[in-house]
Amino acid sequence: MTDQTTDTETKSAEKAGLVSRFFKETELDTRLLGMIGALALIWTGFHFYGAIFNGFGAFLTPRNLWNLSVQTASIGIMATGMVLVIITRNIDLSVGSVLGFCAIVMGVVQVYILPQYLGLGHPMIWVIAVVVGVICGAFIGAFHGFLIAYGSIPAFIVTLGGLLVWRGAAFLVARGETISPVDPTFALMGGGPYGAIGATGSWIVGILGCAAVLGMIALGRRNRRVFHIEQRPVWAETFLAIVGCGAVIGAVLLVNAYPWPRGIVKRYAEQEGITVPETGLFISHGFAIPVLILIGVAIFMTILMSRTRFGRYVYAIGGNPEAAALAGINTRMMTVKIFALMGALTGLSAVVASARLGSATNALGTLDELYVIAAAVIGGTSLSGGVGTIYGAVLGALVMQSLQTGMVLIGFDAAIQQIVVGSVLVLAVYLDILYRRNSK
Repeated sequence: MTDQTTDTETKSAEKAGLVSRFFKETELDTRLLGMIGALALIWTGFHFYGAIFNGFGAFLTPRNLWNLSVQTASIGIMATGMVLVIITRNIDLSVGSVLGFCAIVMGVVQVYILPQYLGLGHPMIWVIAVVVGVICGAFIGAFHGFLIAYGSIPAFIVTLGGLLVWRGAAFLVARGETISPVDPTFALMGGGPYGAIGATGSWIVGILGCAAVLGMIALGRRNRRVFHIEQRPVWAETFLAIVGCGAVIGAVLLVNAYPWPRGIVKRYAEQEGITVPETGLFISHGFAIPVLILIGVAIFMTILMSRTRFGRYVYAIGGNPEAAALAGINTRMMTVKIFALMGALTGLSAVVASARLGSATNALGTLDELYVIAAAVIGGTSLSGGVGTIYGAVLGALVMQSLQTGMVLIGFDAAIQQIVVGSVLVLAVYLDILYRRNSK
C-alpha cells in the first residue's frame, strides 16, 4: 500500500514538473491562459444553455461571433487607454460621457457645418469629422489631466465631474436631438456588410498576421542572442508559432464563414449587374473595419508600453510615484499626456460607436465607463497600480461583451445583466488580490 502511494506521488510530481517546465520554457502568461479558459467556458456555456433550453445554440455561430467582435471594438479601444490610467493609480469615470460628447461634435460637424462649405458628399467630410472627434477627446482628456496633475484634485473627483459636465454639454450642443444621417463613408467604420474587407482582404490580413507572429519569434531570438539571454527551446518556439498562426488563420476562417444577408446580396448584384445563381451568391463579410481599428490600436499601444521610454515611465510612476519623481520623471506632465491619450482613444471609440449606430445621440456611451474599467481590471490591470497589459484589456473587453451578448441571447433582462456584470467586476478584483498575494 505504501509503495502504491509512493508511486502515485512520484507520478504526480513528475506531471507537475512537466507542466511547470512547459510554462517556464514557453514563457506563457498564466493569467492570459486563465482569461482564455474563462472566455471558452463562457462561450460554450451560453451556447449549450441555448441548445438545451431554447432548442438551438446561437452563440458559437459565425454570425454571432462576428457581431461580438464588432461590439467589442468600441469598449476595447477605450480599455487600452484605461490600462495606462489605472497603472498610474488613477481612474477615469468620464469616458462614456466624453464619448457621447465627441460623437455629438462629429455629428454636428459632418451633418450641419461641413456640407455648407465643402458640399454634400465631399470625400473629405469623414476625414475632418474623425480628426475633430479625436482632437476633441484629446483636449478634454488633457484638461482633466491638468486639473489632476497641477490642480492636485483627485482623479475620481475630476472625472466624476466630467461624467456629468460632458453629458450635459452634449445635450446642449445637440439640443437633445439625434443627429443623422452620418456621412456614408464615415458609417463604414461602424461595420456592417459594406464596412468589412471581404474574404480576399481578410486573407491578406491573416497572412500579414502570421508573418508578424513568425517575425516576433525570430526577433525575440535575435534580441536574446544580442543581450546574452538564454534562448527558448526550439520545440517551445515551434509550439508558439503554430498556436499563434493557427489562431490567426482560425479567425480568418471564422469571419469569412459569415455571409452577407440575402437582401443585401440581391441589391448588390443588381447594382453590379451580377447574375445570382439559383443556389444563391455567397459573399463573405471578412474582418469588420472597427475590428481592424481595434487591432491597430492594440498593436500601437503594446509597442508604446513595451518599447518606448513613455511606457517605462508609466510603469515606473505606477510602481512608486515618489521614486519616479526623484528619478527625474516629470510625473505631472506624464499624467497630462496619459489622460490626453485616454481622451484621444475615447474620441476614436466615438467614431466607431456613432458610425455603427449611423447617428449621434446624447445617450451614446451611457455606462461605458463601467464596462471599460471592468475590461481593464478583468484583463489583469491592478487597481493598486504598476501592473497591466494591453492584450489583457482587450481580452477583458471581449469577456465583458461576451457576457452581455450571451445574456441577451438566452433572454436575461437588463436587471440581471447589470447584476452579473457588477458581480464579475468584484470577483475579478478579488482574484487579482489573491493572485498578487500568492505570487509574493
